[in-house]
Amino acid sequence: MCGIVGVFGHSPVSHVIYESLSMLQHRGQDAAGIATCFGERFYLHKGNGLITDVFDAANMARLLGDMGIGHVRYPTAGCASVAEAQPFYVNSPHGIVFAHNGNLTNVAEIVEDLFKTDLRHLNTTSDSEVMLNVFAHAMTRRAMVNPNELDIFAAVEEVHRRCKGGYAVVVMIAGVGMVAFRDLHGIRPLIFGTRVENGKTDYMIASESVALQVAGFDLHHDLAPGEVIYIDMEGDLHTHTSLQAHEKAPCLFEFVYLARPDSVLDGASVYESRIHMGTKLASKIKREWPDLPIDVVVPIPSTSRVAAQEIANELGLPYRDALVRNRYVGRTFIMPGQAQRKKSIRRKLSPIPQAFQGKDVLLVDDSIVRGNTIREIIAMVREQGAKHVYVCSAAPPVLFPNVYGIDMPARSELIANGKTVRQLADDIGADELIFQDLQDLKDAVSQACPGLTHFDTSVFDGRYVTGDVTEEYLATLEKQRNDAAKHTEDVASHISRNFSAQL
Repeated sequence: MCGIVGVFGHSPVSHVIYESLSMLQHRGQDAAGIATCFGERFYLHKGNGLITDVFDAANMARLLGDMGIGHVRYPTAGCASVAEAQPFYVNSPHGIVFAHNGNLTNVAEIVEDLFKTDLRHLNTTSDSEVMLNVFAHAMTRRAMVNPNELDIFAAVEEVHRRCKGGYAVVVMIAGVGMVAFRDLHGIRPLIFGTRVENGKTDYMIASESVALQVAGFDLHHDLAPGEVIYIDMEGDLHTHTSLQAHEKAPCLFEFVYLARPDSVLDGASVYESRIHMGTKLASKIKREWPDLPIDVVVPIPSTSRVAAQEIANELGLPYRDALVRNRYVGRTFIMPGQAQRKKSIRRKLSPIPQAFQGKDVLLVDDSIVRGNTIREIIAMVREQGAKHVYVCSAAPPVLFPNVYGIDMPARSELIANGKTVRQLADDIGADELIFQDLQDLKDAVSQACPGLTHFDTSVFDGRYVTGDVTEEYLATLEKQRNDAAKHTEDVASHISRNFSAQL
């Protein structure tokens, strides 16, 4: 769930990239980085933390050039490491800087091939560095001093052939230009925009449309599955779509939780999608719990607020923002480690007692993953004197790990895993628990964009659209992503040991 930005302009771009990354900060709080290109020289600054921690006036002033890319990171495995902050760089061929959002499902076999066949060295555990080296090797195979668009497209085709999973990528090549491409299923989002200044066209590629909007770019289109965009040093635009591409299947969880409500992804307004989620949940409550006594509807801020407002409207009930969020505590979902997430929950939300005393409360959440947040919130609400606490989720139960770039943990750490709804309600302390139906969730997004009907829904139903995810792979993922691994493993030595064992 990282955020990426690429800008090709005709004036300095570092501050444009910074402002755009600020709109994508919700996609990653672990690390941030910006790389720019002036002439044929790269300028790079990156580090751990929020963009306001990583960048200041002095290091921003050193990011020279009219072309650049940026990245905000959150880790899907392992804990924070400045070595894994992006963008990544290799000096051959040409000099390539690379930023990536997503996750590969066949990293182990690629790593072995990179070492034995391509003779390339990896310095981190990041699959982004793996992709960078696959792309760099493909460019080397073309052996062109001045590659053209056909060389670029051929190199990306080789990446598509070798790399399985979900990914969105922006690349800078010294003296060549900027490249962006999306995975063959369109799982991870990638959006292209333009603006005209002084008669010249600037280009931007970003994870969400809000990143374009803040910099005055107009949304042109979402990249199609397998589409590649290449902007050469003259500012000429070249596009190509892979013959390997499949039907578009964007991640459904983007619309539930990951994306900002003011974004538009693959033609669907996230805000409108969440309105429809609320409408459908209200219909389910009327249909299946017509006599449920509810005095007030309260969202768990902030992602569920739009759906909660619609539920209150449809049911004719008072809506109250009675859980006040501390904006200086980050998203607990993407914090590395269970202990840190739990410690942050009560610092993150503060209840308004008058809204809960003696009330039957309907709490609305966007989803229930680990269950830490909702369990603590229910306890807080009961401490404020609520008579009954009901919970509804804008998403179905999360039952399976995500393998395409979201830190949905090991299956054993998903609280809904192996439980009935009643057992889960008892586990989190709710009097009733109501989940969105999967078809209703898909329909909610499709209503916002009628042409968008196919999604990656793997976290809800275990159907992985790439078709290469096995039980063996999920078992390996379990070891990498559980919280014990995140706290106790030296990731670099772990990879080194595994890789040595393969040789």
